[in-house]
Amino acid sequence: MVNRDAPALDDPVGQSLGGHHAHLARRLGRAAAYLPGVATFCTVSAGADAAEWADLAALLGPGQLADMFSCPATPPPGWEPVFSLEGRQMIWSGTPGSGQAPTETAADVVELGAESVTEMLDLAARTRPGPFWPRTHELGTYLGIRDSGTLVAMAGERLRPPGWTEISAVCTAAEARGRGCAARLVGALVARITARGERPFLHVAEANTGAIALYERLGFTTRERVTFRGFRTPRDGL
Repeated sequence: MVNRDAPALDDPVGQSLGGHHAHLARRLGRAAAYLPGVATFCTVSAGADAAEWADLAALLGPGQLADMFSCPATPPPGWEPVFSLEGRQMIWSGTPGSGQAPTETAADVVELGAESVTEMLDLAARTRPGPFWPRTHELGTYLGIRDSGTLVAMAGERLRPPGWTEISAVCTAAEARGRGCAARLVGALVARITARGERPFLHVAEANTGAIALYERLGFTTRERVTFRGFRTPRDGL
């Protein structure tokens, strides 16, 4: 059953680009996208007309990826489908101190910044948690766990629609799995997000049953099923 108690989550990319992440946005008309190197996500209104799609094509450039995330709008002919992935949007329904997610950051969790980008990119390339680029860390706080100095797990904040913060890039290197790293990182982020009066949410591929089970144990429930879609803009620029 779709939960409609949080309308800002119906368009998390657009709501983020129009608010907390406005400084990371590029725009043309009503079309918007993140700056290159930050994220590939872009958005148009749910009822976008031909002119709005033309604005998005001009904003991105000919033959470029239009990562529409969960936007349901369908582009006009000439936009080449690139991918379609079934997933779900989950929201944290727990409360601090409920036992579902830690209320304090574990001692081995460290904050990651610009100095850790090379390591973060390497870990993301090996574990494939989803899109991660050189400037993705600018979207919010990213946390990690190191083993003998080597980054073996991370998670961070991505989309920021009003009142909400998305937890993303949750990943653990193969050699560190089974140690509860993901649970500690997600718990630490939940604690930080709720401490500033916001609610955590996340997105996960429907096929990733292990991650879904973990998130449910940590107090997340499914708000709705979504389809992540990407298209290539017309190569002739029209």
